[in-house]
Amino acid sequence: MTRILLVRLVFFALPFAGWLVWRWAARVAGRPVRATPWAWLVAGGALMAALTLVASAVLPRGPDTGAYMPGHVRADGTVTRGYFVPRR
Repeated sequence: MTRILLVRLVFFALPFAGWLVWRWAARVAGRPVRATPWAWLVAGGALMAALTLVASAVLPRGPDTGAYMPGHVRADGTVTRGYFVPRR
């Protein structure tokens, strides 16, 4: 879950990083730099994060390993482990 959250945060931060690089290049070139466009950066970050959500829903995750059979409790109180049953 932490990895998924970090990926979303990285994509949210991409517009900010791009703007910082552009701002640095503009200052090095001697061009004037206007105020930070916070609303546009937040909107761009939200759009990037939304695109990752759509992509994770649409794109395949990997090979299908079969049907998952969850663990269960036996009559003697022990718990069995879950396992995958290959598809035919």
